[in-house]
Amino acid sequence: MQLITPDETRRSCRIIKAALKEDIRTGDITTNAVVSPRRKSYAFIISKSRGILAGIHFCAQTFSIVNENISISFPVEEGKSIKKGQRVLEIRGSTGTILKAERTALNLLGRMSGIATLTAKFVEKVKGTDTKILDTRKTMPGLRLFDKYAVRAGGGYNHRYGLDDMFLIKENHIAAAGDIAAAVQKCLDYRKRHNKDMQIVSEASSLEDSEKAAGAGADRILLDNMTPHEVHRIVKKLRGKVELEVSGGITLKNVRAYAETGVDYVSVGMLTHSASALDFSLLVI
Repeated sequence: MQLITPDETRRSCRIIKAALKEDIRTGDITTNAVVSPRRKSYAFIISKSRGILAGIHFCAQTFSIVNENISISFPVEEGKSIKKGQRVLEIRGSTGTILKAERTALNLLGRMSGIATLTAKFVEKVKGTDTKILDTRKTMPGLRLFDKYAVRAGGGYNHRYGLDDMFLIKENHIAAAGDIAAAVQKCLDYRKRHNKDMQIVSEASSLEDSEKAAGAGADRILLDNMTPHEVHRIVKKLRGKVELEVSGGITLKNVRAYAETGVDYVSVGMLTHSASALDFSLLVI
């Protein structure tokens, strides 16, 4: 599964180096005291629960940053289901390197696999519909690259990465502009003036606002905190005229009901802000 872009590889290196510096600081005094610098070991990471594997290449990258001469093999592919006790990464090389990178590598792997596992559950719930599961910007500060990657590994799709790659008109923007149509028009003007090829998405809290935003030229309407019945009414009016997205209060229990209304997207904040990390252990032999 090819999920990592060259740009993500470059950016991940900077983030991982910062995480390692935060952990190792002036040196791993326990490893330096106990382990000979010449000692070599074989180690492996095992899963302590079932789920979807995500972040294994970033995990490997962590060991390689500490010591580029480390040897790594991948028994399991990214994005695949794993079971309790399964080996997911094998490492050969300096024992000191393995121990210094261990916690940072496991933290990344556990968080990302947890996000991928929860995402896969949402994707499974909407199976058979045309609705795509999206993430949001409710990510851990500094770890957005990893959080959004994990969503893709779980079968979901990424919403905007930051504030510069999509116009997303929210209630405070509407209040500042005066009304929803004016806010959409201002974005249209900005897009033309700055030659931006980006979607304009507008939140709407009613059928009337949805129609106003669509009529003003929005590319997508984000139906926020509505019931499936309310969403269905809007879908019947606007399907085929504009993309439709639902957000707010989405859970595993109700996501199917929203998908069955015919919306194009369901965005779920809890994918990245509430996923429980999968537990992994590293064993050195």
